[in-house]
Amino acid sequence: MCSPSARPTPRPRAAGLTTKLAVATWLERAAWFFSRLAALVALLVMWQRRRDLAPFVEASFLSAPRAAALALFILLAIAETWPLASAPGRYSRNDNSDTVLNEWTISWVAHQAFHDRWHLFDGNIFYPEPRTLAYSESMPVQSLMAAPVLWLGGSPVLAYNLVLLAGFALSGWAMSLVLVRWTGSWVAALTGGVIFAFNAHSFTRLPHLQAQHVEFLPFALLALDALLERPNPRHALSLAGWFVLQALTSVYLLVFTATALVISAVVRPRDWVGSRLVPVLMWSGVAGLLSAVVLAPFLIPYWRVSQELGLTRTLDDAQRFVVNWGAYLATPARLHFAAWSQSFFIADALFPGAIALALAAVALVRGIAWSDPRARMCLAFGLVGLYLSFGPAAPGYAALYAINPLLHAIRAVSRFGYLTIVAVAVLAAFGLADVLARVRSPRLRAALTLMPLLVALEVTPAPVGYTRFDGISPIYDRLRDEERAVVVEFPFYRQGAEFHHAAYMLNSTRHWRPMLNGYSGFQPLSFHASSDALYAFPDGPWLEFLRARQVTHLFVHQSAYSPPIISQLDAMPEFDRVVSQDGVVLYRLRPAR
Repeated sequence: MCSPSARPTPRPRAAGLTTKLAVATWLERAAWFFSRLAALVALLVMWQRRRDLAPFVEASFLSAPRAAALALFILLAIAETWPLASAPGRYSRNDNSDTVLNEWTISWVAHQAFHDRWHLFDGNIFYPEPRTLAYSESMPVQSLMAAPVLWLGGSPVLAYNLVLLAGFALSGWAMSLVLVRWTGSWVAALTGGVIFAFNAHSFTRLPHLQAQHVEFLPFALLALDALLERPNPRHALSLAGWFVLQALTSVYLLVFTATALVISAVVRPRDWVGSRLVPVLMWSGVAGLLSAVVLAPFLIPYWRVSQELGLTRTLDDAQRFVVNWGAYLATPARLHFAAWSQSFFIADALFPGAIALALAAVALVRGIAWSDPRARMCLAFGLVGLYLSFGPAAPGYAALYAINPLLHAIRAVSRFGYLTIVAVAVLAAFGLADVLARVRSPRLRAALTLMPLLVALEVTPAPVGYTRFDGISPIYDRLRDEERAVVVEFPFYRQGAEFHHAAYMLNSTRHWRPMLNGYSGFQPLSFHASSDALYAFPDGPWLEFLRARQVTHLFVHQSAYSPPIISQLDAMPEFDRVVSQDGVVLYRLRPAR
């Protein structure tokens, strides 16, 4: 992902390449050094001018603390992902096919929800299969956020990047709003919000938009806390609402949030034992029932796909994605990666940060993690997340899998480790609030007010490497008015290289016609039949297969075929060459006579 990855070893035959790589490496290191130097200088200037800045900062937070906090997190989102915000319509992580899948998803949902909402899950990929959107995350919340950008003519890449930045900013802001109520300190709340939103897990999952929107989890925890203290209809409705919103960002986050809420309630027995048991159970049940009713239309397609096509995550699937202890020491942070963390970086990165761990340790040592019910519940689900991240390798996981159907939706069990980071963020806020309450030195208190920025500086992977997106060829617009068109795009890649189909899906956002191609977290048998028949195109039984699938148009990438093959296709009586543009040829397949 965005980790400061090692450069490939130059080959001796390419001296020019060696020089370019050396220059690129030097420039990257120089950018890292000068960006950190600038940040340190800025912090020193702020420290030297603290007496002048303090009244301004204090006035800002006193007059509009929530707005000031939101502005801070927007700036941090821009800084931590830089240079993304400098060209959000051009920079992308489209080198990762999952990013392209997510771009297609939010575009499809934004399009279909207002054109044919009753067939929302019938994506235009993997034709003629139904409910293809349910092969992966559907992300209705992120799609709704992206919709205005797409309706105004913005590209899927621009929409993705803006929603990505919004996810970082909103997640940190939401956690800070909750933590200021729990700790009474804005400095502690902002620090916890930074740890919650900007961390190793979120940075290494930039290609996964569904992982960046956790802004509803803090409010769900806040609602649960209120329900346990005062069980009533208002708090039950609030809990249901926040849980539903978080569940609609990601199936994974549905499971993580449900796990956190259940564990949180279990470790607060004083709030539900005795005479309080009945009202707590009753209104918790009401919240659960309301959540199930609202989520049912979005979850039933997943259930039908699991029943009809066998899409479920087995213990063997989970075994391939268990975490290793080194992941909790892995981080893409520039400060740590090259110095010591790189050797732990295998697949997952879950290091919360040195400052975060130190502040969380304060909450543990001071006993706050045990005495405060909010801190205790976060500590509990953090430990459970740590345990679950080892999946089938953890004792008892198989038994939990047998009795908990939610675990059947989780393949990458290592991601449960994110709950541990959430717990550290909350505990760090409690720890810092305790330190601030005990510090008497004005200078030290002033220094501690910079803690949110220090944490952000420690964990940043910026500048992040992106690939350039140059738009989608206008040739795909030619099918926008062909309502009966069924499309296939060549080359048609086989299993093992199916991720190449993601680019075709992005192209299809210009016309939304059904297509045989597709990429997702699951491929149906019909897709494998298509790849077997079409991968050798223009050899093999491809023509009969296309006619059986009622295909009407073909997009052929000229760079993948020799000029004689393109000439052969041009001369075939079954084809009409419609147009050629940007290295792509569009053919119309004539009906069989």
